[in-house]
Amino acid sequence: MHEVTAPPGAAAPVFYEQEDHAHGDGGTLLGFWLYLMSDCLIFAVLFATFGVLGRNYAAGPSGADLFDLRLVAVNTSLLLLSSITYGFAMLEVERDRVDATLRWLAVTGLFGAAFLGLELYEFTHLIHEGATPQRSAFLSSFFTLVGTHGLHVTFGIVWLVTLMVQVRRRGLIAQNQRRLMCLSMFWHFLDVVWIGVFTFVYLMGSMR
Repeated sequence: MHEVTAPPGAAAPVFYEQEDHAHGDGGTLLGFWLYLMSDCLIFAVLFATFGVLGRNYAAGPSGADLFDLRLVAVNTSLLLLSSITYGFAMLEVERDRVDATLRWLAVTGLFGAAFLGLELYEFTHLIHEGATPQRSAFLSSFFTLVGTHGLHVTFGIVWLVTLMVQVRRRGLIAQNQRRLMCLSMFWHFLDVVWIGVFTFVYLMGSMR
């Protein structure tokens, strides 16, 4: 950074703060990308584990016996719709419309909460039917993979609500825009992971 000398009594140059802020944005986004890469490794391990253990039923039920693809399809639609509504929220951020941004974020949170509700319903139904995680290696790996994704969605909703409060109080300042961008990457990442879960776990599992 080059030092710029201001005249006596004058305010500090504005571009000093802007340059520091730009470096801060780049560092935050880079750090968040590194976090997402570490999350990719976690889910890669969970997918690999399910791939190895997914056929070990221990004389218990298989995915074809347990999975309700209609329910899973509805749940998938909810999560994909939440990704679209978050995209609408980011468009409103670019237009500097606080109220519209908050409305789309609220819709996104509702879709995410509905997704979690259906997932908890599915887990409760499976456990009621005796398909508990300890029943077989297949069920252990299934609950671990899908449950880990559900925990990420829960964390995303908490983060979303926190950002809504900050945007309501402080507006669409640069810091809040940066946080919304990070959450956007996280939310879309969860969509991509769920598409893998839907295909690899539910669709392929129903055909076994």
